[in-house]
Amino acid sequence: MSLSTKRILLGISGGIAAYKSADLVRRLKERGADVRVVMTTSAKEFITPLTLQALSGNPVGDSLLDPSAEAAMGHIELAKWAELIVVAPASANLIAKVAAGIADDLLTTLILASAAPLALAPAMNQQMYKAKATQDNLTRLSARGVALWGPNGGEQACGDVGPGRMQEPLELVAQAEALFGPKPLAGKTLVLTAGPTREPLDPVRYLSNHSSGKMGFAIAKAAAEMGAEVTLIAGPVNLATPVGVKRIDVSSALDMHQTALSYAPGTDLFIGCAAVADYRPVASAEHKIKKSSDTLTVEMVKNPDIISDVAALGQRPTLVVGFAAETQDVEQYARRKLERKGLDLIAANAVGNGLAFGTDDNQLTLITPTETQVLPTASKAELAKMLLENLAKQLSKKP
Repeated sequence: MSLSTKRILLGISGGIAAYKSADLVRRLKERGADVRVVMTTSAKEFITPLTLQALSGNPVGDSLLDPSAEAAMGHIELAKWAELIVVAPASANLIAKVAAGIADDLLTTLILASAAPLALAPAMNQQMYKAKATQDNLTRLSARGVALWGPNGGEQACGDVGPGRMQEPLELVAQAEALFGPKPLAGKTLVLTAGPTREPLDPVRYLSNHSSGKMGFAIAKAAAEMGAEVTLIAGPVNLATPVGVKRIDVSSALDMHQTALSYAPGTDLFIGCAAVADYRPVASAEHKIKKSSDTLTVEMVKNPDIISDVAALGQRPTLVVGFAAETQDVEQYARRKLERKGLDLIAANAVGNGLAFGTDDNQLTLITPTETQVLPTASKAELAKMLLENLAKQLSKKP
């Protein structure tokens, strides 16, 4: 059983999704986990402690100041007992309290008193989820290393449609299994580039592109979770640094090129996921260019090819992986790029139709000199894991 003997503390906060928590307990128990449940006062309005006690086989905690509970397993002992704390559903209120470090009930006290990994499964109205206060809290928690499992999108109990549905029990179980599972990139080093570059025209203007950096950051996050030592060379993006990742911020293609060549030699993996400008102005004006005529001619010069130069290094990374974003003939252009640049694998995707730049979903085709594998349309987080699993298998075959 995949979670055999793992000690999981399941927290349940108030929300209609609490009805799914009963099935979550059952699924965790099926896989061998020892599950103890703690509920907030509002959670008991949606599902009874008796139901969860019957399913878990353990008393349900719901009071911080219950003398009988302290006599059995006090809240500090329960905090030490847990190998993983999962809160599902995690309401906007619970998320806000955890982000602020508030410990005013049993569940929030256990979270603050435990050194165990914490995972939150957000569940709330879509507008509450999108609210800046909630997003700020989630960003803060993610930066501290809290795992955020979900939410999913779709129709909600209130009739709204959008993000905020708690992930299904089997989805949550799969993520718990992954957390305790093997680390296929343990001991491996990864350097990757992500985001756009900016090529200055003058002190206030620059040339750039629509890359959000989301794909590269998803790869960095997944690689760290899979045990890799990750160095992320990031162009100008507004994204939180994934936990356990070393981040180096750069701006121009020349900056990214210099930094990549400094960190790439001798690494196990180099992934060029950044959307690097092919050209830059020959010279950046010293002062702001004035609107003095109806046309403006800017002389451009080609930027160095980062991934080609990495692939040609004397201490070449074991695997050099590129990305190709194309608007037509995707596989044909990508395969040419693979051969021309001397890469081990290229991940190709079509730009447009709601995919690639700036979106949360993508679709990739993985091309090597001998094989082609089409990955399904999925979230960038899921695609990052599929790509890295493929690369981990390739690394395992290297001498």
